Amino acid sequence: MSAPVSTDAEPAWSPADDRGPDGRPSLDLLVWDAPNIDMTLATVIGARPTAASRPRFDAIAAWFVGGADADDVEACVFANVPPQHVTTLRGWVEALRSFGYSVFARPKSRPDDDIDQSMLDHIEVRAHSHQLRRLVVFSGDGRNFAEPLEELARAGTEVVVVAFSEVAGYASSSELLRFVDIEDVPGAFAAPLDRVRLDSLPVDGAWLRPTKSLRDAAAAYATKHP
Repeated sequence: MSAPVSTDAEPAWSPADDRGPDGRPSLDLLVWDAPNIDMTLATVIGARPTAASRPRFDAIAAWFVGGADADDVEACVFANVPPQHVTTLRGWVEALRSFGYSVFARPKSRPDDDIDQSMLDHIEVRAHSHQLRRLVVFSGDGRNFAEPLEELARAGTEVVVVAFSEVAGYASSSELLRFVDIEDVPGAFAAPLDRVRLDSLPVDGAWLRPTKSLRDAAAAYATKHP
């Protein structure tokens, strides 16, 4: 687990070669918003994600490294850890580390605890210590990321947002950010997700199945409007 990030100082452990503002090495950086990606995955498939429906981090690492053109690459996953899930998440964290990802893990003590600021702090640290050539952000959270990411893009960093098209309008509509649907990353999922993307409908159209039975919907209405 990496040390807490800060804009005031470098992390105690760093996977990249930090040589300071003068003669800085170039870097391609990937940051992954684990709570957001997990939540939005559940939204687009209409069910709780399982091991079979979650992204494959080894395939994503291969895609990221394959598109890199910098002196160094770094991939970081940011996660909140609820106390009741410490044991179950341990294997996931160790798997991430074995795939070459550093992990910033923080206890989740309240429902509104988030790790977005930790992600932004780390991006700022790397933008200072390196020539940040490419930044790949896995998050559909436009509220916290849209403005700072567009600022980096204006400063010359190639910024790529990877998320689900259903929830990442801030990136797909931006003239400064490049958007990639996570399912378009080769090998990101072992099998196609059970979703219908309105941005890639077949020319002949597609049937969109209901996510709730008609009888259940009618019963819910009758309960609210006796």
